[in-house]
Amino acid sequence: MNKLGLLGKNISYSFSKAYFKKKFKDENINNTTYENFDIDSIDSFPSIIKNTKGLKGLNVTIPYKEQVLPFLDKINKKAKAIGAVNTIKITKKGKLVGYNTDSYGFNKSLKPFLKPHHKKALILGTGGASKAIAYSLKELNIEYSYVSRTASQGIDYTYHSLTEDIIKQHLIIINCTPLGTFPNVNDCPNLPYKAISNTHILFDLIYNPEETKFLNYGKTNGATIINGLDMLKFQAKKAWSIWDL
Repeated sequence: MNKLGLLGKNISYSFSKAYFKKKFKDENINNTTYENFDIDSIDSFPSIIKNTKGLKGLNVTIPYKEQVLPFLDKINKKAKAIGAVNTIKITKKGKLVGYNTDSYGFNKSLKPFLKPHHKKALILGTGGASKAIAYSLKELNIEYSYVSRTASQGIDYTYHSLTEDIIKQHLIIINCTPLGTFPNVNDCPNLPYKAISNTHILFDLIYNPEETKFLNYGKTNGATIINGLDMLKFQAKKAWSIWDL
């Protein structure tokens, strides 16, 4: 029996398990299972690899996309450039190879909505997912700036320094933070939302709830809003092709 799974922390809400369970049922795949590996620390990762018989691959989510890197035998060129891994393939020889399918999923979901005026983006958050988003925007020739709670090297703005003018200049805003994820649905990034217009795209990597407070503020102001569901579906399809079972 082939085994696949999701590595993360507090992941009972996860999309991946339900997605693959349905895929296996719909496509009559009877030799593969998918389970959650919910761990409190990356230190538990080697024992999962050692003790899970038939394990062929993993998806990786918050907070381990960067923390897992030292445990891998090889990292795909694109994942290395991004600096984060969200898919691991376990080879026949037991080697762990890291890939990143987040950038692929994001690209595929954003592209249909892009117009010529979408030249500059704000990336909210600086975790593993934000790195994949930055990589994608570079591929799409879209300038981007990072926004974080605290000022540090490589951070262009803090939430306190964001002005309406800055919002008006950046017509794509991507939420890569967990703010607004179920059950904390009343949370959202602290932005001057009234500067958002119908020329903006607001993209939230969160998919539960379907419409976060962040997206709702965008919708109220006429912006195009996109949640993380399609991105996840594209990312999962790509991961399946990498595992090649």
